[in-house]
Amino acid sequence: MSELIDNSKQRKSILKSLILKLHEGVNPEQVRKELESALSGIPYGEVVEVEQELVAEGLPETEIQKLCDIHSYVMQGSIDLSTFKITPPGHPIDTFEKENREIEKYVDEANKISEELIAAESVENIKEALIPVRAKLNSLMDIDKHYKRKEYLLFSFLEKRGITAPPKVMWGKHDEIREMLNGTIEALAEVDDKDDFAIIYKTLVKPTLYSIADMIVKEEKILFPMSADELSEADWYEIYKQTGDYGYCLYDPKVEWKPKNLISKEQVESSITSDTMSFPTGKLNYEEVLGILNTIPVDMTFVDKNDKVRYFTDGKERIFERSRAILLRDVRMCHPPSSVHIVDKILEDFKSGKQDKARFWINSRGKFIMIEYYAVRGTNGEYLGTLEVSQDLSELRELDGEQRLLSYDKE
Repeated sequence: MSELIDNSKQRKSILKSLILKLHEGVNPEQVRKELESALSGIPYGEVVEVEQELVAEGLPETEIQKLCDIHSYVMQGSIDLSTFKITPPGHPIDTFEKENREIEKYVDEANKISEELIAAESVENIKEALIPVRAKLNSLMDIDKHYKRKEYLLFSFLEKRGITAPPKVMWGKHDEIREMLNGTIEALAEVDDKDDFAIIYKTLVKPTLYSIADMIVKEEKILFPMSADELSEADWYEIYKQTGDYGYCLYDPKVEWKPKNLISKEQVESSITSDTMSFPTGKLNYEEVLGILNTIPVDMTFVDKNDKVRYFTDGKERIFERSRAILLRDVRMCHPPSSVHIVDKILEDFKSGKQDKARFWINSRGKFIMIEYYAVRGTNGEYLGTLEVSQDLSELRELDGEQRLLSYDKE
């Protein structure tokens, strides 16, 4: 029968009737078989158009959202991606997809560790055994940045093209996943034995991980291909420029992307580096500020007043590795669980004005490392954030005597 369905209007009519069957309560497996029988390949754009038409005809978006996962299951393997435009490295879609590969790793690892734990004959300390699972789920909280870039950037541009229903439905699914992830992490903190965990895994952990993985399918089978068709290179460049405002998820892009037909590299660099910033003690342009910050022989990381990591220096020899994936992450998520209470105490003391500095030092890989935290305050004394400064003092501790300026050429 599929050879007879050779035009868009007929395909969409069949797809619409099948989706409505789902909303009427028809068994998803039956609908899936009908779909496979009637349509061997549905262009991704038509799936979006059908959702848009159903909303326009009065079907509430909340209803589509309610059965969104079933739609995904039914259409699995039936969507034709043959015309999907391949995006170059560094393009916003490429970054989304690279993030998805990392998200999949964390999902798979969380499932694997959980299933091995349940299969174990006995577990002496369940809370300790669950630390790796909780760590994977905590890392997956980073998915909020991935979703926000879709919600506030990608969806905004799609709405300008009149595509409103699918973004609203997907946004609703984002919120569901956020709630599930938060609830799962909270529930795991209360687990007391292996049997409890088996129940929590079945009712919370596994469904949450499935929903995260299923969202990837929705993105890569429908949203991204459709967006690639609908948005112009200028649109994508605007999205690209604003991506840093929301941060990256478990992945740090290694390639810079610039549209070939929109703007030259020289124009881009000129627009960034020509701006001069005035300070009370002088003026600097972008390149000078960047060069100074990355030349200072310390690692610096700035956490804003909302406890989000906003910036770090990128010198030649970093003491602690940093990736742009930590940007906009809650600083607590950047520390081991065992030290989070100390981080909370430092932030509390800085915000209250009780303290302005906290200092620690450690021996790491043969180096003597000083780690200092400073409260950053505005001109009126208001708390703006916290600056972490890390420095390798190994060489300085060995100094003896003096080395004067006139001895410079003797080194």
